[in-house]
Order: sequence, then structure tokens, then C-alpha cells
Amino acid sequence: MTPQKILLIQGHPDPLIPHLCHALEDAYAQGAESAGHAVRRVAVAQLDFPLLRSQVAWESDTLPPVLGPAQQDMAWATHLVFFFPLWLGDMPALLKGFLEQVARPGFAFKSDASNPFGQKALSGRSARVVVTMGMPALLYRWYFRAHSVKSLERNVLGFVGMSPIHETLVGTVDKLDEAGFKKWQAKLHQLGVAAQ
Repeated sequence: MTPQKILLIQGHPDPLIPHLCHALEDAYAQGAESAGHAVRRVAVAQLDFPLLRSQVAWESDTLPPVLGPAQQDMAWATHLVFFFPLWLGDMPALLKGFLEQVARPGFAFKSDASNPFGQKALSGRSARVVVTMGMPALLYRWYFRAHSVKSLERNVLGFVGMSPIHETLVGTVDKLDEAGFKKWQAKLHQLGVAAQ
């Protein structure tokens, strides 16, 4: 297997208490590093950046300096893994604000007069989305149609060229016992080994 350059983006907005998302990220990182992959991490909750409030700001303002290293890590990576809890049916607002800041024109995609969708500037990268939630994962996938995850995959990651994009949905986390926790750790460890 060719060693990959993996960027782990921790989207849990609470910087103080380790959560399940952090344990899953650690398991993935340990698996990836044990297989010889290079791993970098971004903890969104530890970054202090403003939210974008206009299209003009998104297109014309400079990237906040604190986000420069994260953007450089995205350019470096061949595989990106996003970890976040489902909040009100979607990713936490802080993670959305982070993506809006870093996925700017000129970096994540480039204008192309012949193509209304522009040029996908982050092509050649794969991704995985790992989401924890209180509801059963099957309910979220089939009844709610995993709408927010699908939106992230199609309208953000796919739009800038990432493919393939896989997902791991961890449901009913409030009822997760020690055996269940270890099962998910092992699963994420194996995904890290395979760089998937």
C-alpha cells in the first residue's frame, strides 16, 4: 500500500472535554501511523477566527492568518477525515464556519468561464466523514436520508473535487457501552490502517 498523507479535521466545537469524536480520531490516527501513513491534525475548536458575513468577504477578504496552516495542510493531504457530532441535524456551526473560510475561491476551486461550476482545485483527494449522533444511525440514514452528511459530501467536498467520499455514522452514542466503544475504536483503527 502506498503511504498516504492524511489530514484529520476535528470538528467537535468543545475544546475542553475529550468526547467520543476525539477518541475516534485518536484511534484512526494510531491505525494510520502504525501503517506508515503521515498524519496531521486540525482541531477547529482551538482556532479563533471570524465568521464570514457576505459574499464579498468570502471572495475578496484575505484568509485569517490562524487558518493559513489548516489550508496548507488541506493542500498537502491526499486523504481528509472529518469528525463531528450531529447537532440539530447538521454539523456544528463552528465547523461550517471553518469550511466557509478555508474553501475559498482560488484555493478550493477556480473560476472557469467555460464551466459554471468552476475548476475543482482539490481534486485527487479522497475523504471520509465520521459523524456521531444520539439517534440510531439507520434512522438518520433512511428516514432523514443523512441529509446534512450528503450535503457536505456533495455541496462542499465533492464540489471542490474530493472523491471518493465515504462516511461512518456512529449512532445511539448515549447508550454506547464499553464493548461498543471498543468496537468503534477498532473499526476506526482499521480504517486508519487502510487510509480509508
